[in-house]
Amino acid sequence: MFNRTRRLQPVAALASISLLTGCGMLSGDQSDTEQKLAVGTTSTPSTLDPAGAWDGSWELYRNVFQTLVSYPVGSSAPEPDAAEKCSFTDGSNKVYSCTLREGLVFSDGTELDAAAVKHSIDRISAIGVKGGPSGLLSSLDRVETSGDRKISFHLNKPDATFPFVLATPAMSLVSPADYPKSKLREDNGLTGSGPYTLASYKPDKTAELVRNPKYDGFAELKNDAVTIRYFKDSAVMVEALKKKEIDATFRGLTAEQVIDLQDQPKEKELQVVEAVGAEIRYLVFNPKDPAARNPAVRRAVAQVIDRGALVEKVYKGTAEPLYSMIPNGVAGHATSFFDTYGEPSAPKARNILAEAGITEPVPLTFWYTSDRYGSATALEFAELKRQLDASGLFRITLKHRPWNTFQKGYQKGEFPVFGRGWSPDFPDPDNFVAPFVGEENAVGTPYETPEITASLLPKTRQESDRAAVGEQFGRAQEILLKDVRLLPLWQGKLYVGASDDIAGAERALDPQTIMQVWQLHRKTSW
Repeated sequence: MFNRTRRLQPVAALASISLLTGCGMLSGDQSDTEQKLAVGTTSTPSTLDPAGAWDGSWELYRNVFQTLVSYPVGSSAPEPDAAEKCSFTDGSNKVYSCTLREGLVFSDGTELDAAAVKHSIDRISAIGVKGGPSGLLSSLDRVETSGDRKISFHLNKPDATFPFVLATPAMSLVSPADYPKSKLREDNGLTGSGPYTLASYKPDKTAELVRNPKYDGFAELKNDAVTIRYFKDSAVMVEALKKKEIDATFRGLTAEQVIDLQDQPKEKELQVVEAVGAEIRYLVFNPKDPAARNPAVRRAVAQVIDRGALVEKVYKGTAEPLYSMIPNGVAGHATSFFDTYGEPSAPKARNILAEAGITEPVPLTFWYTSDRYGSATALEFAELKRQLDASGLFRITLKHRPWNTFQKGYQKGEFPVFGRGWSPDFPDPDNFVAPFVGEENAVGTPYETPEITASLLPKTRQESDRAAVGEQFGRAQEILLKDVRLLPLWQGKLYVGASDDIAGAERALDPQTIMQVWQLHRKTSW
């Protein structure tokens, strides 16, 4: 979703495609009239507590919480936000220190000091939600404070990616008074220090954000209030946009909906902003399942699936085939699966199975979430089933659940094969490998790969020049290819649909492809 090159160029390179030339001129200044906007998304929070979510909940967190470092417009590397300054203070990338801005407070007026920062980070590991953000802190040994403003992060190994970790919304700063150290906050309340406060929240329906008068950070708010509406069906969301019930959409648009919005006549006064980037979709094979644990079965599936047909039929130019877990445009990208399996071939897949003694069609159940990635997910899995069934080598059953129960299911190891999406936590190839390997990982199925976890990743994390780690990540992809525990499918583009009088959409996506809704505002005339 964010524009990535081998030099990890800023997200400012996003392309804006305007379908209608507005009569107003863009203005960064606030008008005399209070600006209130409504944004629709299919990315519903799973929890309001940052210590519990490693998912689309981050969309909300970015706008109501602060992190020590973040991404001002035009940046591709973390810069100070709640912090005044941050840097590694040793020569081995093992001690990272930050000094807070003076006088920071949470929205309830309590002080945001070094102790609050330590509390916020420590509780993530202390609570240790399975599949949650604690996995991002594997290199953290301890957090120390000095006075009210200085915090030092002592790492158990060199980790040049640690500043990127601190910039993720998972590391949002929370008030010790409202967020227990050993359990998640469960009252649907929220106390942060970000650009907005949460005025009200109706689970699965709306989040009402209003400007935070106590905020002190880099964000320059272009509006005064934003209502986020959560949609289970992207078709309903698009209709709301067309009827002017919302001002913009984010996440969940199907290819057909994007094309439909692009083809709207001028009098409809709509626009689409396109971000070409690194959102990916992939399949996960569960080693607990008798069929999915067999490498021959996994390789045969990889040999049959036709990614070109999948993206053409379902995504119609809004995605492209993906042949490695590291997407095109990111340092270390390869075409491993294409190089090995080439064109889809049922005969070759049959030989793979036959060599393993499998001569009968293999029954597999594919699971997907019905309300996380948009309505196209059901179409995608129907096409996967069609391809695999047509080979005569598989009998595919499709099942789905809403995200909250789907997430619990894969974390418990209930699903033989399931589909996941990944929007990068931070702009680095590490984030397309490290989250998926090890005993505790983002997909909830242990994947022990000692060469990756004990050798390759530690070596890359000693390298401050993140463009110089291609060789190690190339080797990591060879291992992922051999195991086929993860099967990359496609790499997507992100589209924001908006009314033509809305400006700022092309600047609203940070390098983590998270929408910063404070960038959105109504156009004003001269």
